[in-house]
Amino acid sequence: MYIIYVGDMGRILIDLPDEQIEELAALGEQEQRPRAAVIRDAISAYIASKKRRIVVDVFGLWEGRRLDGLQYQQELREEW
Repeated sequence: MYIIYVGDMGRILIDLPDEQIEELAALGEQEQRPRAAVIRDAISAYIASKKRRIVVDVFGLWEGRRLDGLQYQQELREEW
């Protein structure tokens, strides 16, 4: 799978241990892709995993509350 990037891309400088650089190069060769593409995919996957955790963390927060969510919302709006 190849991702086509539209628009500007910035550059960043990061320090990685030699072992990680070698692993990234090996992955790139195995997938026949540039190392930069492998790194972009890894960063995209990391960001997506963090976003999913936020949803999981807040899902079900109202469980067990005896107050109706709609009623609570209406009461808050009445304060405005």
